[in-house]
Amino acid sequence: MANSTNFNLTHVHEAFLNALVENDDVAMDSYLIAYKELFKFFQLMGSVFSFVASDVKEKIGILEDFRKKDKNDNFHTFKKMVDFEKENSLLHSEGYVSGSRTLLRLHRGLDFIREFLKGIGELQETDKTSAICQKAYNNTLAKHHPWVIRKSAVVAMYALPTRKALLLKVCGDENEVKKATEVLPAMLEVTADAYNRTEKLFTEHNLHDLP
Repeated sequence: MANSTNFNLTHVHEAFLNALVENDDVAMDSYLIAYKELFKFFQLMGSVFSFVASDVKEKIGILEDFRKKDKNDNFHTFKKMVDFEKENSLLHSEGYVSGSRTLLRLHRGLDFIREFLKGIGELQETDKTSAICQKAYNNTLAKHHPWVIRKSAVVAMYALPTRKALLLKVCGDENEVKKATEVLPAMLEVTADAYNRTEKLFTEHNLHDLP
């Protein structure tokens, strides 16, 4: 039976679906709800994903703080946040933790986790997940990590179990694994939409290299 500590793909799907708002924009609150569910996945995998889990938790916290103090809804959506920080010269301001820069880190992590989950969906139950995890990492997050982190991350991934064992570990039981498998294609579709909207926004404003 699923509980609050298990990873729930249905919750991810619903939250990302709610995050897709008009004008090709993304709602911050729903995006963070989805990402907090994805964070459970990192946590449940233990030390294998320690290279990304702590960073994800920190970045979610920063953006949640912005929303708590957001009296004028400047951080209600991604476009509003980028416009606000750009218009007020905050993107490169010393002493200011940029919401756009923080989102960029989560955006890169989302690219990794969605590619990994897509790969899991294409495996058989007894297939090992290590190779597709390494491939997903090398295609995404590895491009932004120093050599030491890349090396240790890839080595840690060798310990990943089979598809069946991994899904049981994060979902809790066979029934929840079945639900996760059924919702995975739809979840990947809305996640890709949220990712692509964010990617387009960062490209339009030339923000992919924020320090």
